[in-house]
Amino acid sequence: MASFGKYIKIEREKKGWSQTDFGALIKINTPAISRIENDKKRLSVAKLELLAELFETDYQELKDRYFADKFAKEAYEYKCSEKVYALAETQSSYIKEINSKQGKIKF
Repeated sequence: MASFGKYIKIEREKKGWSQTDFGALIKINTPAISRIENDKKRLSVAKLELLAELFETDYQELKDRYFADKFAKEAYEYKCSEKVYALAETQSSYIKEINSKQGKIKF
């Protein structure tokens, strides 16, 4: 699996778009697109819905990929053990359970 930035590059190239073309579609300048594709900058979460439309892909799947990449990079950066992934899954289940009892989701 590629990083989210590499995923963007692969999908952009499949469409035959240059970084400039893609940047115009998503309203981001070319140098920022380059930094995003090279994992030097994170794409704004606000752009995910538009990105899903442009890439003709499922929004939920794209959002899951985005946050999985974000979590994995932060866990690596802070030198977390492999145990962090199982703990995150348990914590996610706990948050869902608590919020379903309250009737709305709070993060």
